[in-house]
Amino acid sequence: MLTDIKSLLREELEAQFKTWEQPVYRVTQLLEWLYVRHVTTWDAMTNLPKKLRMQLSESYSLQSLELVRKQGSRDITQKFLWKLADGAFIESVLIPANPALYGEASDRHTLCVSTQVGCAYGCKFCASGLDGWKRNLAPNEIVEQVLAIERWNETSAEREVRSAESPKDSIPHSALAAPRLINNLVIMGMGEPLANYENLLKALRILNAPWGGGIGARKITISTSGLVPQIRRLADEPEQFRLAISLHGATDEVRQRIMPVNRKYPLKELTAALEYYQAQKDRMITFEYILIKGVNDAIEQTHPLGALARHLRAKVNLIPYNKVEGLKWERPGEEVCEDFLAALEKQRIPATLRREKGHDIDAACGQLRLKTEREFAKTE
Repeated sequence: MLTDIKSLLREELEAQFKTWEQPVYRVTQLLEWLYVRHVTTWDAMTNLPKKLRMQLSESYSLQSLELVRKQGSRDITQKFLWKLADGAFIESVLIPANPALYGEASDRHTLCVSTQVGCAYGCKFCASGLDGWKRNLAPNEIVEQVLAIERWNETSAEREVRSAESPKDSIPHSALAAPRLINNLVIMGMGEPLANYENLLKALRILNAPWGGGIGARKITISTSGLVPQIRRLADEPEQFRLAISLHGATDEVRQRIMPVNRKYPLKELTAALEYYQAQKDRMITFEYILIKGVNDAIEQTHPLGALARHLRAKVNLIPYNKVEGLKWERPGEEVCEDFLAALEKQRIPATLRREKGHDIDAACGQLRLKTEREFAKTE
């Protein structure tokens, strides 16, 4: 299979164009077509010479995601189900403007991005791994989730106007770009992001680059269930990406009940890795804490959670559980969630409670994909 063009960094493209004896400005034109105008065919790149377009088509693929289903909730959270080139399904979730969960300022639009087809880590409450792990996403398949939603957001009129214009090398990226829909990324959709480390980091460098997605590093949050070696590795990377830990329990007893990863990397090892991360980055981390009825929602659980958050200078993002068909876990009552938040705030722990962002759609990670795959299986 050909490597997709959106899996390449600018310097890789420049090296290839040099072997083709093409001037560097042709790379700039190509990148504008991909990341500003969001085109999906080589023929659309009308200011590139026909010979160059032929060389590109023979050397690289130019894949785009196929939108299979879209669900929109009453609070306008949007869930997208995409079909990949091999027929596999992944999800992305677009969350509208709200008080920031990960950054200092309010988010305009946050996109939750998948990194794998399925998941191998088997968190007991999660739909992503119910049918197991299939494969890692390539860098272009991670990048394309952002571009596909940007394309979806553009009106037909906007597309016509932009396709009629000719890119000018003298016009900077920012002048050509329409206002971006997405300005925050959360890498916590389907899959364990740090289990696909190389592809993820390459995709994020493309999405962060001014010639690519143009999304600031501090507007990108990587979430992990607690892969200790990769957390240490991430700490040594030059980029200032944010880190979120899918904690869901502040004791080994609770985490091991619902998160098998805790057997390999218990809280003592995870805490040590996070201490190293903090020493390298000096950035606040976030604890994701899904509140599950009768599992981790007792007020007593706020004491070890508060102590850990204080020690690691972390904020806590409380998320009431989204019910998954076929799983036994339940969502706590609203009063229980509010009391849990109040108990953390009483300890002066920075904490937020996510209130209704997609509960009336198949919002849990992997839920829409699983539902669709099973429906398709019945018709075959």
